[in-house]
Amino acid sequence: MVDAKRTRSRRKAAKARDCKEYPDVFPIRTCAILLSHCARLANSVEGRTSVVFLNGSMEAQMANPNLTLTLIGGPTVLIEYDGIRFLTDPTFDPPGEYKGPHSPVVHRKVTGPALSADQIGHLDAILLSHDHHFDNLDNAGRALLPKAGVTYTTISGAKRLGGNSVGVAPFETRTFESATGKRLFIAATPARHGPVGVDAGDVIGFAIGVQAPGDLLYITGDTLWFDGTAEVARRFAPKVVVLFTGAAEPRGRFHMTMGSEDALEAAAAFPDAALVSAHNEGWGHLKEDQDQLTDVFAKFNLGDRLTRFDKGKPITFAA
Repeated sequence: MVDAKRTRSRRKAAKARDCKEYPDVFPIRTCAILLSHCARLANSVEGRTSVVFLNGSMEAQMANPNLTLTLIGGPTVLIEYDGIRFLTDPTFDPPGEYKGPHSPVVHRKVTGPALSADQIGHLDAILLSHDHHFDNLDNAGRALLPKAGVTYTTISGAKRLGGNSVGVAPFETRTFESATGKRLFIAATPARHGPVGVDAGDVIGFAIGVQAPGDLLYITGDTLWFDGTAEVARRFAPKVVVLFTGAAEPRGRFHMTMGSEDALEAAAAFPDAALVSAHNEGWGHLKEDQDQLTDVFAKFNLGDRLTRFDKGKPITFAA
């Protein structure tokens, strides 16, 4: 009985000492547990936001703003960070057959977007990889451009679009500043939209940074893996990489966008980044969907590297 009382007394004294000497330990651990449970719950409930914890201490993750990505459909991704809202390659038209003004290819759209253009809300900027292919900029997407604060795109695309468009060359960096004074670095990245010998026009990707260009997010744009994307990996260290995959075959039996082999190259080149895949559904010329890509990653024991990215279901990265 005496021993039991002494044990309880020692435990109370230890707790009191820990709270006095380390007053922040308990709240942080508690928050970590709660956030972990919230993440598991979110992943198990359809339609809720998934939470992915990246490398780094819990203290750092709690101090930094979260990065939230929502796949609208095809190459269209809503990016939200610290109150700033960007949108990639806006495509909102309903299913049907379409032909853009600058391409001979007829694109067949088979599914519509998860959200309409009106439901997207305020946009600080649009990140447009290229303007001349209809599956990256359709009629409704083109009408949305003037409503955003600025549209970053290729130099040739900016000349065609005019208006609020700003042309950016590969590895050129612009500083975006929101109405509230928050800043992000926007660097254009090189892209090769098809195999050597195919002229698909100018295309870029984007590397977004907080403290330095490319330290937050890399969006590949329509490209294969080549020397230019490898150079992106050498220059930047993003926490999250959005791969435009789908193994597109709009002109024949050759890929115009990343297939599983390219995605595996990206996984090796960005070993510390979380990976998500977009632009792999919604259009008839896309030949490799997310389930097939996931299966490939699993076969190479890389299943934990690829975060599932379903239309209309936001993913939050505790960056």
